Amino acid sequence: MTLAGLGSAWPSGPVAPKLLSWISGLGAGIVLLHFVQRLLFPYFWADFWFLLKVVCCGVQMELYSRKGKLVTVLDKFLVHAKKQPQKPFIIYEGDIYTYEDVDKRSSRVAHVFLNHSTLKTGDTVALLMSNEPDFVHVWFGLAKLGCVVAFLNSNIRSNSLLHCIRSCEPRALVVGADLLEAIEEILPGLPEDISVWGLKDSVPQGVISLKGKLSTASDKPVPSSHHVASNLKSPYLYIFTSGTTGLPKAAVITQLQAVKGSAGLWAFGCTSDDIIYITLPLYHSSGSLLGIGGCIELGATCVLKKKFSASQFWNDCKKYNVTVFQYIGEICRYLCKQPKREGEKDHQVRLAVGNGVRSDVWREFLDRFGNIKMCEFYGATEGNICFMNHTGKIGAVGRTNFFYKLFFIFDLIKYDFEKDEPIRNEQGWCSRVKKGEPGLLISRVNEKNPFFGYAGNKKHTEKKLLCDVFKKGDVYFNTGDLMVQDHENFLYFWDRIGDTFRWKGENIATTEVADVIGMLDFIQESNVYGVAVPDCEGKTGMASIILKPNKSLDLEKVYEQVVTFLPAYACPRFLRIQEKMEMTGTFKPKKFQMVQEGFSPLKISDPLYFLDNLKKAYVPLTKELYDQIMLGEIKL
Repeated sequence: MTLAGLGSAWPSGPVAPKLLSWISGLGAGIVLLHFVQRLLFPYFWADFWFLLKVVCCGVQMELYSRKGKLVTVLDKFLVHAKKQPQKPFIIYEGDIYTYEDVDKRSSRVAHVFLNHSTLKTGDTVALLMSNEPDFVHVWFGLAKLGCVVAFLNSNIRSNSLLHCIRSCEPRALVVGADLLEAIEEILPGLPEDISVWGLKDSVPQGVISLKGKLSTASDKPVPSSHHVASNLKSPYLYIFTSGTTGLPKAAVITQLQAVKGSAGLWAFGCTSDDIIYITLPLYHSSGSLLGIGGCIELGATCVLKKKFSASQFWNDCKKYNVTVFQYIGEICRYLCKQPKREGEKDHQVRLAVGNGVRSDVWREFLDRFGNIKMCEFYGATEGNICFMNHTGKIGAVGRTNFFYKLFFIFDLIKYDFEKDEPIRNEQGWCSRVKKGEPGLLISRVNEKNPFFGYAGNKKHTEKKLLCDVFKKGDVYFNTGDLMVQDHENFLYFWDRIGDTFRWKGENIATTEVADVIGMLDFIQESNVYGVAVPDCEGKTGMASIILKPNKSLDLEKVYEQVVTFLPAYACPRFLRIQEKMEMTGTFKPKKFQMVQEGFSPLKISDPLYFLDNLKKAYVPLTKELYDQIMLGEIKL
């Protein structure tokens, strides 16, 4: 239509002013509505689009389920291997492994076990490996056989390692070349029906060389009948977590949980064009489910690092054109502690996905390294609740609203820090905290949000559940985390409860550490807890010790004991020698007051000691040493 035509089509006469008035009123109303929305509901659209993604993901899974087509993470990987065989999937130390490469290498693994073992669908195989492409090859190869793979923490040794292997009852154990020594010392204690395989040509006696057999194995596709999923709630992985007490427990990860976890990067806005940098250990759910699984969901490329290096981090990002990286809070802090250099904002990183970064580190990180969107999330490996901070609000681990709680029912309840248990009223019910107050995060267990628990002893699963919380018969998953919900409905992590604390990105069970220390013949009792250290994420370990009568403290033996039987992150950095242990009414050692006192020689008259890594010994904690730690001059 021409301008002339448009002019002739426009109403004239008495109708025109009314129409103009109506249009201007409508425009003013829209502007006012937008202003009111921005003022009263500033996060409405961000919440709307994010929830729309969540709903679409759920609807897609439901449609697949109704059609009888259950799509797993492995199925999605195999689709990419056919559609984009030459696209890089993993980049490791400069070497490129395409989707086709990983598919063929994992098929070789599957054929080795098909031809040289009695493994069958549903059997469990334990995997003890560091970050490397063969971790993924073995994982996917076993998945192609329909086996459940148990990821073992590569840092644990001796009794803890033996316990983890026994608890998941594997038919076989696959060990990386660099970890064969760790297995060699516990071989005599392994059940006789477990076959041990090593990814090395020369292996210890009693270990089968998997590497030798791979060179001659077929790389033809494995028949899908071996791994077709009949139920998304069937076990897919076991991932070990400290839970709340005791030795590590094997959390059951179902096919459904793996699929949900793999959608995390997509939900935060990652695409198939992204290159994702993974420095987190693959034996953790963040590295495996969110990282590797997330890349598969997108059809993207990941740069896999054997171990995080602060000095090499940005060089790697520039070298491989990284656009997204995964983090835990400690990683961001370590990067901020690096010496400043030119061109720190000269990179292509646009997103960082992870959890546990403090607000001050968050701000410093953005100020120093540029406009990177920090995508903080919260979720326990075995949990049935997840929060995602899709708005980028500094310090928050996630966000909730009315609609979110329709899908995921959770509450923050009052908690007694002295008694170390939820507070119940006279009727026996728990009480919700007010906004702005810390409360224990609990999540409703139902058909849509089940809790699959742990492998082995059912008592471990039952301990994580709270029953009859608000009414008779209701069941909630106890996350063991204290959270705060502010008046804008953002959620903030506050602290861990009970017998665990978090340090160096790991959950540490105090009872496990106490048991190791208690093995010494001169120690009558030990009480382990976490204490805060300035400018450090989480809490580091401290052990209060009671000596047996007429026995003296042998610091050399204590040092040797903890470094031999515990991972480095679990070794208590501080010791406190007491004459008697204060107990609660339920005969548990009192921790609350000792946690508050920390490791300050100004507050504590008992002898204190510090684990000095340079001297490889526990040394007296003097005021001068204490001041150096508080000022950050000594790195923990």
